[in-house]
Amino acid sequence: MRSEDLELASAEGLFDLPCACQNLRRATRIVTRIYDQELKKARLEITQFGLLTALAAIGEVNQKRLSGGFAMESTTLTRTLDRMQKRNWISVKPGADKREHVFSLTPAGKRQIARAKPRWELAESRFRNELGEIGWKDMREAVSLVTKGALAAQSFLQPR
Repeated sequence: MRSEDLELASAEGLFDLPCACQNLRRATRIVTRIYDQELKKARLEITQFGLLTALAAIGEVNQKRLSGGFAMESTTLTRTLDRMQKRNWISVKPGADKREHVFSLTPAGKRQIARAKPRWELAESRFRNELGEIGWKDMREAVSLVTKGALAAQSFLQPR
């Protein structure tokens, strides 16, 4: 761990932040770092692992569905998918219209999931053990509640 990361590792060093967004972003940066530190040993990041496992579960899917399912901006998703395609973890083919792309997992992508899964499991168990079973359950429920509330607030703000 780098020295600047060690400084961030202590809860005592955290500032009180005035809004939900800043607090959630800080939490996701810290949690992402837990998973990325393990997954880098398998040469991928948590975002890539999530996309690979989603493709393994749902099969072929277009970019709009992936973007919506991960609540990820299309340009960010495009960059990530391009890197994954260059590594031959996913394949892409034309969709129903010429602008649509349909993605699927390749055999190399399946092998990458198999290599990364033990690393992901280690990160997951470390985080889960730190929270404890009640904390883990509470966190999942809170994240679900926050996600639903944020989606509702977002749709309220969108022009009609």
